[in-house]
Amino acid sequence: MVDLAMVRRLEAMAFRAWPAASVHYDGSWLIRQTAGHPSKRLNSINPLDPSDHKNIEERIERAARRFNAYNRPLVFRQSPLAPPQLDSFLDARGWIRFDDSIVLVADIEHMNMDEAVDLLPVQDVGWFVDAAIKIQGKDGSFKAGLTEIVSSIKLKNGMFVIEDEQNGPIASTLCVRDVEFAGLLEAGTQEKYRRLGHAHSLLMSAFLWARYDGAQKVWLQVEKNNIAARALYESLNFKEIYRYSYRKQPEHSS
Repeated sequence: MVDLAMVRRLEAMAFRAWPAASVHYDGSWLIRQTAGHPSKRLNSINPLDPSDHKNIEERIERAARRFNAYNRPLVFRQSPLAPPQLDSFLDARGWIRFDDSIVLVADIEHMNMDEAVDLLPVQDVGWFVDAAIKIQGKDGSFKAGLTEIVSSIKLKNGMFVIEDEQNGPIASTLCVRDVEFAGLLEAGTQEKYRRLGHAHSLLMSAFLWARYDGAQKVWLQVEKNNIAARALYESLNFKEIYRYSYRKQPEHSS
């Protein structure tokens, strides 16, 4: 049984940790849009009340106009807070479900930090963004949008990067502190350096920073199909709290 109160809290923390440039509510449907970055999390409709299912077709049409104005595809992000009637409506019209993801939580207090490296957070947002783009193999056109997002985070956060003397940044992540929770975002390791322990080392440094700052738990989101990352998080005693997926219109309806 999914704990909807915990889902609501984790969803709210995720929105604060990764803020969209524009936020609009249609009832309890949270519409997040960011012109400078194509991320689905930043450009999607997020229903937040299972009982809010009136006038679905009319509300989708209104949202479509907003997304067209941003030149973005209309996308729903369906967590357990989405009304079942909305899923049924989308199913009946052939909307495609994709990128299923899992939200995990772990107790930092119960983690063995004996071998964690006390890594200092990066202070330069521009340098961190450059490192993250290189590590994740993204195009340089992402820089302005990602810089805007990271710079707009109002919560205390730590930007962490592991470097190789010859090849520069090889792993990075962002840890955002929110009351007794810390959220982990944008975790990545350069492909040729994967499965060498860098991700584990980086996460432990981020968790150590969060624990020093008073965090007791850490949350993160991982795609269901990312088997390697899920195995790493399972080894750190992360537990699944809920899942969400994205829905988009079939090609002939776009």
